[in-house]
Amino acid sequence: MSWQDIIISIANIFFATSLTVQVYYGIKEKSGPIKYLTSIPTCAGLYAIAIAFWTLGLYSSAAISFFNGTLWLALSIQRMIYSKNNAQ
Repeated sequence: MSWQDIIISIANIFFATSLTVQVYYGIKEKSGPIKYLTSIPTCAGLYAIAIAFWTLGLYSSAAISFFNGTLWLALSIQRMIYSKNNAQ
C-alpha cells in the first residue's frame, strides 16, 4: 500500500462518515433532501474514480470511493422513494 493510497483512503473515510450521517438522516426523517443533479453525477463520478484507482493499484482508495458512490446512490434512491411518498 502506497502513501498515496493511505492519504486518499483517509480523506474518503471522512467523506463516507459525513455521507453516512446524511443517509441515516434521510431514513429517520423520511426525506430525500439531496437533488438528483447533485447525487447522480457525484455517484457516477465516484464510481469512475474507483475504477481509475483500481487500475492504478490503489485498492483501498478504490474500495472506499466505491462505497462513497454507493452512499450517493442511496441518497438518490431516498429522493425517489420519499418524493413519491410525500406526493400521495
